[in-house]
Amino acid sequence: MIKDKLLELGAIKFGDFTLTSGKKSNYYVDMKGAFAGSPELLGELVNEISGKTGAKKVAGVELGAVPLVVATAYAQKIPFIIIRKVGREHGLKNPIIGPIQKGEQIDIIEDVVTTGGSVLRAVKLLREAGAVVNRAVCVVDREDGGSKLLKENGVDLFPLVKISEVLKDKK
Repeated sequence: MIKDKLLELGAIKFGDFTLTSGKKSNYYVDMKGAFAGSPELLGELVNEISGKTGAKKVAGVELGAVPLVVATAYAQKIPFIIIRKVGREHGLKNPIIGPIQKGEQIDIIEDVVTTGGSVLRAVKLLREAGAVVNRAVCVVDREDGGSKLLKENGVDLFPLVKISEVLKDKK
């Protein structure tokens, strides 16, 4: 199971951490380190994610989602979009990397969802560009309001693992 592999690979770290949301936590989910060091895990995640996406294009926010988005798009032979966290002051200055057709269905992929803020920002950018976005898939849902926030904005979140499942087995 994915949750067992996450624990085995040390993807769940315990200590004192500050999350992207600014919240404090006594555990940290290090997906980037886990799948960077385990191509097998990345392959397993892509298989699971592919079973939960339905759109003909996937998108994700840099940095954590990029390997998942690229690998999933490659496995499904579909195009992908990358959303920059911060807009550039040079070049095209576009926070969206990749073309979007008006009315095109795009699914979001994320490594870890906490409050849902990063995913919601990506959803809004894609919608402003003309895409239809109503589904997001994440590896780990930290169950800290992200699913609720996304649902309130017309996006269903499909986690592969909920953190309560991981922590329950860790105790």
